[in-house]
Amino acid sequence: QVQLVESGGGLVQTGGSLTLSCEVSSSGVNIYMLGWHRWVPGTQRDLFASITGDGGSTWYHGSTRGRFTISMDNAKGTMYLRMSDLKPEDTAEYFCSARTLNGPYYWGQGTRVTVSS
Repeated sequence: QVQLVESGGGLVQTGGSLTLSCEVSSSGVNIYMLGWHRWVPGTQRDLFASITGDGGSTWYHGSTRGRFTISMDNAKGTMYLRMSDLKPEDTAEYFCSARTLNGPYYWGQGTRVTVSS
């Protein structure tokens, strides 16, 4: 059983920063990979950052590389997304995900980020 709970979304001005959190409960399940996705109505839910379960390796989509930082605190069971230099096009619903090596994706409920111009 894997449960994910996001928090930290909100309204921020262009150029501002925001940190999202994703609390991960995964009793008896070995998490292989976690990620952050974002969704805007009319588009697909896109993965833009991921991290291995041990926090040892990260990946970023080009549009977020250098502005966003994904990290994992295994002691707290929490994944973070530090977002800086936010732009209006970063406005979206943000979701965290977790998956096992050969298993399905598990999803959080989403948190809204709005960047005002």
